[in-house]
This record gives sequence, C-alpha cells and structure tokens, in this order.
Amino acid sequence: MSRRRKVHPSKAGRGAPARTAARPSRWRLLVRRTLRLAGVAALAGGAFLAFAEWRVARAAEGRVYDSTEAVPAHDVALVFGTTHRWHGQLNPFYEARLDAAAELFRRQRVRGLLVSGDNEHRSYNEPVAMRNDLAARGVPAEFITCDYAGLRTLDSVQRAQRVFGQRRVVFVSQRFHLERALYLAQASGLDAVGFVAAEAPPRWAWRVRAREVLARGMAVLDVWLGRGPRFLGPSEPVALAPVPPT
Repeated sequence: MSRRRKVHPSKAGRGAPARTAARPSRWRLLVRRTLRLAGVAALAGGAFLAFAEWRVARAAEGRVYDSTEAVPAHDVALVFGTTHRWHGQLNPFYEARLDAAAELFRRQRVRGLLVSGDNEHRSYNEPVAMRNDLAARGVPAEFITCDYAGLRTLDSVQRAQRVFGQRRVVFVSQRFHLERALYLAQASGLDAVGFVAAEAPPRWAWRVRAREVLARGMAVLDVWLGRGPRFLGPSEPVALAPVPPT
C-alpha cells in the first residue's frame, strides 16, 4: 500500500510562477494623464473666470446709472454698436441702446454722441445704421460722430480716448456690457460712467449673458497683456451741440 507524501505548507507551490498585477497599457496611461491634466485645466480655467467676473464687476461699482437725471453731465456719450437684426428679427439690445442714447441727448445730459461699431463691408455698417436710426429718433445727425473701427469693446473704449480725444465719457449699453467696458476704461485711464439701456427679454438675454462670462475673461487677459485697438489712425473731433443757455 503506497503512502502519500505529505507536503509542508511552506513548500506548497514552490516552483510555480508567481502572479503579478497586469501593467496598464501605454494607451491607458495616456488617457489617465490626459484626464488629470484636463481636470486641472478645468479647475484653473474656472478659477480664472470667477476672478475675472469679480474684477470686472468691482470696477463698475458706483459708476452705473439707471435714470437719466442721475447721470452726471458730459460732453459725449459713447454708444456701443451691435448688429441691427438677429436671426431675422430686430435686435432688442440695439434698439434699447439707441433709445437710451437719444434720451440722454434730449435731456441735455450730453452734447454729442459717438457711435462705435463694426464696419465689415458695405452691407454691414453698424455706425451708419446707428446714426440713421438715432436721427429717426430726433437726434440731429450733425451731432452724431461715427467710429468705424469699433471692432471690439476694447477698440471702442481706447479709440474714444486715443483717436477722438475724450477724457470723460458716458457709456451706453446694457448693464452686463457696461461693467466690462468700465473695467477696460479704468485700465486705460479713461474717466467713464455708464447709463443702463433696457435689458432684452429672457429668451434673448441668456445667450448673451453666457457669452459674457468668456468675454470678461478675455477682457482681463487683454489688460494683462497690454493689448490695444486693431486700428488707430489720425485724431478726429466729436461734433458737439452748443452749450444750452443757463
């Protein structure tokens, strides 16, 4: 009768290949590293946009007015351009800005209007459209000056100072836009206040407000990098109405 040989537990499995954890493939490592970097970048980007939001809003504190009577008298109001029509409809942002600018002029809070916008081609000329529509609202055309190179808010703000020679200006736009414009003016050394144009209906406003978050981040970068307007050119005067008798 054969006996089974007892194997000591410590010797069990001796000579069998040891199991090792499978190493992740290079592709998996690359994916993991990419996801980590994307996460860090997203956190950093979110923190920067939050800082830009705070910084821009802070620059506008105490410098935005909702009523015509509260706006300090200035020589010039800078009206920021935007497209006249949007998706085949009248742009309420555009209409409200012109209404506000015309009201400032009628109430003699300003003596001239500087309309600044894009002049991309003959069929798209924001300053000319603004001048014509302001004239239709009762503002004499001879007291409306066109800035044809207001390609961005930065361009409009700096050109008002460096091309049109203005040191004190009233900005006319919606509140969200005024805050960014006032931040850029502060960085450029331009003394500016803002007059609020009526907001658009919610179905219009949410799209623009979402885009404004990125625009504020870009404005902060523009200031940090010392960017200027795309076009400058020779100095130009702003036409002013006579000083009203006291």
